[in-house]
Amino acid sequence: MNEKQRIAEHAAKLIHVGDLVGLGTGSTANLFIEALAKRVLEEGLPIQAVASSVASGIKAKQCGLPLLAIEQVTRLDWYVDGADEVAPDLTLLKGRGADLVREKLLAKASQQFLVLADPSKFVKRIGERYPIPVEVMPFAWQLVKASLEALGGTCELRKNPATDGIAVTAHGSLVLDTAFDTGIDGKTLNRLLDSTPGVVEHGIFYGLTSGVVTVENEQVKTIPG
Repeated sequence: MNEKQRIAEHAAKLIHVGDLVGLGTGSTANLFIEALAKRVLEEGLPIQAVASSVASGIKAKQCGLPLLAIEQVTRLDWYVDGADEVAPDLTLLKGRGADLVREKLLAKASQQFLVLADPSKFVKRIGERYPIPVEVMPFAWQLVKASLEALGGTCELRKNPATDGIAVTAHGSLVLDTAFDTGIDGKTLNRLLDSTPGVVEHGIFYGLTSGVVTVENEQVKTIPG
């Protein structure tokens, strides 16, 4: 069993009878969905789930998890997802999968936002390894690009996977992948991006993490938020 699987199975064991669980998107989240579905099947664990994306919804249905639509919920017991980067203060970088709006909605609505992260995800500062995805209104992308460049960012409009067109998010927005070389901390970047007109959402998850499940010295541990 690899580190990601161990982390996912540990997280699945934390879910209780009657919990409403938000399901993240991506390879690590898929392992959690599988582990949770195994508990539901083997133990008869009564839970409900809500998906953060079409992809995670399909995965959950394939695994037999009972799903609610995001429109049906106002709060969750858990939101469980992975991250692209985790800073020392547990600020996260997310959004390479371009489902930022739903992911942040569920993270904010959950009593416990649990992040599954193997040791390779930890960085000294947000944006160290990946550009920050900034989801923008389609008609405003050039104006937002100019605003981000004025803050010291270098922006590139995200292409679709085939690279023959522009990527469009589940929310119908465009994505500016933005690198900041000035060493601005995650808290400051979060504030600056939140205050930029035309930005729908962005990949910095600041002040939302309840805990990070990871592996240290070959042992699964939870870093509290």
